Amino acid sequence: MSADTTTITTPLRDRALRLRALVSDGVLVLPNAWDAGSAAVIASAGAGAIATTSGGVSWSLGRGDGQQLGREEMVEAARRIVAAVDLPVSVDAEGGYGPKPSDVADTVRALIGAGAAGVNLEDSMAVGGPLFPVAEQAARLRAAREAAAEAGLPELVVNARTDVFLFGLGGLDDVLVRAQAYAEAGADGLFVPGLLDLDALARLCAASPLPVNAMAMAGGPSVAELAATGVRRISVGTGLAQHAYTAAHRAAAELLGAGTLKELDGALGFGELDALYRR
Repeated sequence: MSADTTTITTPLRDRALRLRALVSDGVLVLPNAWDAGSAAVIASAGAGAIATTSGGVSWSLGRGDGQQLGREEMVEAARRIVAAVDLPVSVDAEGGYGPKPSDVADTVRALIGAGAAGVNLEDSMAVGGPLFPVAEQAARLRAAREAAAEAGLPELVVNARTDVFLFGLGGLDDVLVRAQAYAEAGADGLFVPGLLDLDALARLCAASPLPVNAMAMAGGPSVAELAATGVRRISVGTGLAQHAYTAAHRAAAELLGAGTLKELDGALGFGELDALYRR
């Protein structure tokens, strides 16, 4: 079912344009959210936009990552996140919830209906690979671009993720072939998780026809170091969700073991958190 173009509001169009401007005007740093509560907390920390993490969203709903959620579940999660903040939201749509271009188009229309200003679409057929052949993935991205226009939001930001480095399925030349094809298909950015070698990132940024998005991680290069390579968008994937769940595990283990609550020292106050949700 196509989104009714009359539902594409000026605020949504403005958020999509703002998301575009945040990349074109500088380096966009995105601490990824996994539910409405985390999105509101991230917004309160000063984020300019929100990106979701499919892994974090899946965990919050009791499922594993890797398209173990269906389209409808992910769309409803996105809808709650969009409603929790006044920022552009880019949704991790995994592989588009189906292999065909029409599947991707359905996903894009549904996410626009939920208020997404951007989508992230990967080229993996499954966790660990293989990847969709270049021409097939280009067709899927083209379907996303066309679906956005047909739904009344041609400004939607389509971030094309390639898992060449994440799953060790090739090198820089392979990424550049995909970057060219994805750009011609209408993608707005290129996300290359797993690539944190600064020299290689600099070469990619210099040669790519699309702005490059890198995934930062603990122990890896800093935001400043990544930005110096020419990267225009930096996200952290499941990093914040992992940290939050680790904090909960440690506090619970302390309470159940020693019977103390030192792990809760320095936590945000009840009133501070509660105020974020009184919209």
